[in-house]
Amino acid sequence: MAQKKMGKQTLQFSSAPVITSAAAVVGPKEGQGPLGDKYDMVCDDTYLGEKTWENAEQKMMQYSMELALEKRGLLPADLDFYLAGDLLNQIISANYTARFLNAPFLGLYGACSTMAEGLCLAGILLEGGFGERIGVSVSSHHDTAERQFRYPTELGAQRPMTAQWTVTGGGSCVLERIGTGVKLTHATIGKIKDMGVSNSNDLGSAMAPAALDTIKTHLEDLGRKVDDYDLIITGDLGIFGHTLLKELMQKEGYPVERLSDCGVLIYDPNQDTHSGGSGCGCSAVVLAAHLMEKLHKGEYQRIFFVGTGALLSPISVFQGETIPCIAHGVVLEAPSNE
Repeated sequence: MAQKKMGKQTLQFSSAPVITSAAAVVGPKEGQGPLGDKYDMVCDDTYLGEKTWENAEQKMMQYSMELALEKRGLLPADLDFYLAGDLLNQIISANYTARFLNAPFLGLYGACSTMAEGLCLAGILLEGGFGERIGVSVSSHHDTAERQFRYPTELGAQRPMTAQWTVTGGGSCVLERIGTGVKLTHATIGKIKDMGVSNSNDLGSAMAPAALDTIKTHLEDLGRKVDDYDLIITGDLGIFGHTLLKELMQKEGYPVERLSDCGVLIYDPNQDTHSGGSGCGCSAVVLAAHLMEKLHKGEYQRIFFVGTGALLSPISVFQGETIPCIAHGVVLEAPSNE
């Protein structure tokens, strides 16, 4: 049997499951950003015709999964498993979407690393022969997240420059054991890193050390260099966190020219998001709308997609606890026959 675990934390998928479809649904602010013409659906407002922002977030997740399935000519009943998560208490967006899809469901919480975590677990299930087709979804919403983790939008609280703007969006992927699409070849499961940051308005600085640890471990596990990838892209460190990660990598002797971040890419500086984007939906919609396109076109042959998550809760923040962070990474390679 081929070795499936490489080094300390990296898994090798010898069968290379494929992402056969992906879709992204976003809010109006995201639609006005640099990637606005790449999303499958841009909503006119943040309510999507619903009574609450929470209901709107759930609909974005649902719509993204329905669109991803539609692209493949599939129905929810064709999924062997559905893996999903979000930022809200008890991952209600994922739970209610799974209720609608009626597929065997595994709920996930990795904060903003959830899409990378979902892809990793889907790869394990497919590699192990436990299914043929799996759906993975995540979502976030600026107003639901602000209300839960910081201050209600209606309060009009002043945001510091280190704060990021939680992305209003849902992203989904369909992965299959056999098929044509972007190949999932490796996954590196992260460790919790807590460097003593307790400021919930500076999550980029809290998450950067976790991103460094996962990137460094991944390269060591596989005996690879940064230059073996066209792109190493983190989930949503934002401007401050991305800058810090580059400094940390340079201190370790790594080049940083191929390093990027979804939270930096998703908004234009003129949109006044301060430190860029964050939230589960950030890396998910950038992956589904932008990175997948680059891989299909062959502009990227191999990327390392590293989802970063700050695993705080409203209670832990109010009690003055520091923020444990994690980063999970997956290697995605361009389709070989396109």
